[in-house]
Amino acid sequence: MLNALRWLAMVAAVALCGTVAAQSAAGYPSKPVRLVVPFTPGASNDIVARLVAAKLGDAWGQQFIIDNRPGAGGLVGADTVAKAPPDGYTLLLSNPGPNVNSPLLSKKSPYKVDDFAPVIYIGYAPLLIFTNPNLPVHNPKELMEYLKSNAGKVNWGSSGTGSSLHIGLALFQAATGVQVTHIPYKGSAPALTDLVGGQIQFMHTTTVSADAQIRGGRVRVVGVAAAKRVALLPDVPTLAESGIKDAEAIVWFGLAAPAKTPRAIIDKLNAECNRVLGLPDVKKRLDELGLEVQGGTPEDFQRFIQHEAARLSNLIRIGALTRE
Repeated sequence: MLNALRWLAMVAAVALCGTVAAQSAAGYPSKPVRLVVPFTPGASNDIVARLVAAKLGDAWGQQFIIDNRPGAGGLVGADTVAKAPPDGYTLLLSNPGPNVNSPLLSKKSPYKVDDFAPVIYIGYAPLLIFTNPNLPVHNPKELMEYLKSNAGKVNWGSSGTGSSLHIGLALFQAATGVQVTHIPYKGSAPALTDLVGGQIQFMHTTTVSADAQIRGGRVRVVGVAAAKRVALLPDVPTLAESGIKDAEAIVWFGLAAPAKTPRAIIDKLNAECNRVLGLPDVKKRLDELGLEVQGGTPEDFQRFIQHEAARLSNLIRIGALTRE
């Protein structure tokens, strides 16, 4: 009899929790929501966050306030969200650096990959390989010929150790076996400056980051490190179609909440974000940024994150990247 009463009490408690969660989601958001961007204002992460935040604020009549918290490759901002109350009022503009790369590559990371609840996969920007136009390299085939004939002499820039650009290089090296000197910078802008100046010979980055240099003819795109060609540069072949397999690299964006945020709130955010991503003006702006819009369920985003984490873990296992 006592066990039966305990079981009934547990059932009642679970039902009550479900009711409270549903009621909480029904009234969500009832106050301003903070969307943490773990990078400086003006970057692509910040632009995407402000676009989505404005539309969510319009839809629900509450402010979605952008909180730029740069530092340590995104660790500072992401840690703020990981430690925030799981109530839906502190969200993170997800990015491979703070969400996957840093917790796996840094032994001192204050949080883990699964300290966040995925909300939605917003989209991705393909990485491309750029070179100085003075070099005799115009496509992936000529790139490989140059790297082989200049072994040990090539400097390859990135926006920092553990950044998406660095991961792109590590994937490329693992796929081809070529050896280059990795030169990490504090962002893609100074790396591009040195690429134009000839201090480095190659780097991965996006069309958004290198837009001014592309239009000015100061850099040349020699290959697309993604699954398909880029609409803005239809004549530039992908690495895969040129015979370089398993070197696909992207910069992705998503929305996440602290782990243990009620599922009802996650679902409400996900549904509204999917609607926002389908709006013509939003799609147009993301197209201008060179983003491939994704959307989908929280589970879709979770599977994608697990896939990215597995790729990175494999690079660590084979020695292409090291934990520091």
